[in-house]
Amino acid sequence: METDPPDRILRLKTVLDRTGLSRATLYRKVQAGTFPKQIRIALRCTGWRESAVNDWVRNPTLHEAKTDQS
Repeated sequence: METDPPDRILRLKTVLDRTGLSRATLYRKVQAGTFPKQIRIALRCTGWRESAVNDWVRNPTLHEAKTDQS
């Protein structure tokens, strides 16, 4: 029986490194619904699910299509 590895939470610097986006562009895309939303880790701490960021990197337009259908 195979188990999937746990989904890691990535912080802002890691997300920016993986995507090549600037901080302003990343937050603009989150606001527009064309990038996965961050999740709250603690009171003043957020991050992104690694699987969501990886999916976006593989096909950025696919994420946009999913949000249009929701």
